[in-house]
Amino acid sequence: MKITVIGSGHLGATHAAGMAEIGHDVIGVDIDPAKIETLNAGRGWFHEPELDELLARNIGAGRLRFTTDFAVAAEFGDVHFLAVGTPSGTDGAYDLAQLTGAIERLAPLLTRPCLIVGKSTVSPGTAQRVEALARSLAPAGDGVEVAWNPEFLREGTAVADTLTPDRIVLGVASTEAEKILRLVYEPITGGHDCPLVVTDRITAEMVKATANAYLATRISFVNAVAEMCAASGANVAELTEAIGYDARIGHHYFQPGLGFGGGCLPKDLHAFTHQAETAGVVPAARLLRGVDEVNLHMRSRAVELATGALDGSVSGRRIAMWGASFKPGIDDVRDSPALDVALRLHQAGARVTVYDPQGLAMARQFAPQLDYAGTAADAADHAELVVVGTGWAEFKALDPYAIADRVSRRALLDTRGVLSVQRWRAAGWNVLGLGYQS
Repeated sequence: MKITVIGSGHLGATHAAGMAEIGHDVIGVDIDPAKIETLNAGRGWFHEPELDELLARNIGAGRLRFTTDFAVAAEFGDVHFLAVGTPSGTDGAYDLAQLTGAIERLAPLLTRPCLIVGKSTVSPGTAQRVEALARSLAPAGDGVEVAWNPEFLREGTAVADTLTPDRIVLGVASTEAEKILRLVYEPITGGHDCPLVVTDRITAEMVKATANAYLATRISFVNAVAEMCAASGANVAELTEAIGYDARIGHHYFQPGLGFGGGCLPKDLHAFTHQAETAGVVPAARLLRGVDEVNLHMRSRAVELATGALDGSVSGRRIAMWGASFKPGIDDVRDSPALDVALRLHQAGARVTVYDPQGLAMARQFAPQLDYAGTAADAADHAELVVVGTGWAEFKALDPYAIADRVSRRALLDTRGVLSVQRWRAAGWNVLGLGYQS
């Protein structure tokens, strides 16, 4: 099929490459010429494992290209995916300006019937409004239909999530739209056991935000329990292992730590909260606000523990922050708990040196006031406290004796539980964590 993907960010570039990989002819569209040039060279403009290989292979095969020209896309495509950003607005709701802008550019060029498929995360009712706008602007009029097909990509595993998803959700208003989307995804659904859920558009619009709000709730719950364990003397790791064997609970997304960040979970939690408040569903809004409160509290708790480890003041003290990305495997520092803690410590007067295996360039742009180092050991030079803020496997492999030779004080705060407490304590380190006593 001839497919276009409007928007070439993390979602759009990966989706375009994935659709080409399963055999479709694809044009990706973006308004940023620099991104388009990089993508057409077979490289992502952001770090995502396996994406560069996917881009290069399909561009080389002639199934994929990228352009800034909406007219080329409109003439080419029978199915147009919308994969633009929907960031948080000032009230917490999704800002749909990029979505509306994409339709205003594309729709006036649509001269024949086609299907527009939203992938961006939006509030309920957006598909209907987008369809009305598109039909009012398009020469094809009512021949333009809108469906919603929410994305479930996780940064770090986006390629696998595209090609071997755990489910595909189609929100459609006609049997024809369902038929087209079944054909689009047939190479995936026919190739492995992937559930395909067909529903109305409003339900599909709510699926992604609901999933992320639940995951956020789960993370905040286990972090609240971790703090209770620290207060009572219980072992949070053994506790979560024990209750995780309950099939209704499980172990996934059930490890205590610094909390969630990034471009999706916080945004979707805030939008879901706004939806509940707007609808007057007070208990739901109260629950979701509590989830956000616990998440932000973990960052404050990390600063408190760091301050305590340095005898009550971080002012003038050297601190190493291992980690800047909001999770391992990526270079994205948006709403990164690790970088937020580093900035809070800096604002309290500490001299903070940051190291991250992938996120240094983006961290420097976001927080130029911090110091940066090229290795974890260099970041630890003369530090009085080392803070693990992102759970990179690289940190787990470090030799505590070698790092001890670089620091001026053997104090470690592991906010992600990635290091062996016993191993580091055996090397003479004072090890602190968010879920256990020192």
